[in-house]
Amino acid sequence: MAGGGAAARGLARVGARGHARGWGRPLGPEETLGLLEASVVHREGALLALSKPPGLPVLGHPGELSLAALLPALRRRLGLPAELHVVKAPARECSGLVLLSSCHRATEQLQRFFADARRSGQYPTTYRAVTVGVPAEAEGEIRTGLRWQRQGDTAVVVPVSAPGRRSLARKEVKSTLTRYRVLGAAGGCALLQLQPRTAFPEQLPVHLTLLLCPALGDHQHSPRVGRVLGVPFLLPPEAAPARTQELHEELLSRLGLSPQQLRRLPLHLHLQQLALPQGPLTAPPPPPFLRTLQRLGLPGHQEP
Repeated sequence: MAGGGAAARGLARVGARGHARGWGRPLGPEETLGLLEASVVHREGALLALSKPPGLPVLGHPGELSLAALLPALRRRLGLPAELHVVKAPARECSGLVLLSSCHRATEQLQRFFADARRSGQYPTTYRAVTVGVPAEAEGEIRTGLRWQRQGDTAVVVPVSAPGRRSLARKEVKSTLTRYRVLGAAGGCALLQLQPRTAFPEQLPVHLTLLLCPALGDHQHSPRVGRVLGVPFLLPPEAAPARTQELHEELLSRLGLSPQQLRRLPLHLHLQQLALPQGPLTAPPPPPFLRTLQRLGLPGHQEP
């Protein structure tokens, strides 16, 4: 089961105008609704799948534009008889597959399927990421504990290299695992395939910083990767608060960005594929992601 080519082309046409928070101005409700309608990649029975843009939250804060707030209008546009709810979706800053259902029983079955797949050692979700830096090994695993830590007025996710049994038992720390593979590299950047075995907020961006290869557009965790004479090293979270990602002048030029535009650069982390009982469901990366691949000379930019 694969994403529909016509729907993907529709996403490309609509997405070329921008995203909920992408290269240019934020989109309003009507434009975002049109983007979501054009991005449907699968529709069968109670299930509907679409590819959301980066920066669009699933739930969001009161008064904030979100996927959940747009679902009733999307249902009416698509002529669906029942209300939709979210089964699986990437985080706010990520793009990619959103699996929706109009049947609570089907939702429960799918959620059990995902949980059983992880317990049996499978990887039901596959992401693509563009990274600033190339991992030392072409493929491998990132294993670490993750926990929330207060940093000023906010809470941030930080790695715990050797979590104790007590902290794991009390669920203060979660043991996490991501499998990665380098799909291509050019000009000091890379295209990675990421398959998380566990689910924790911001797991993938944090794991990429541990590889010393933060995701392009990661303005939260990338400051933790410092450089001395061009050699990357890891800074403690308290020494590297969130700020606009720093890119060298040559990379900015290749991306066609000015330093002022950099803060609007979206996170290049895309939920590409979900394993379902019927077979895999896929969606192409959004147009800004594909343009980045083309500008950097990385594989995959000719996807529909």
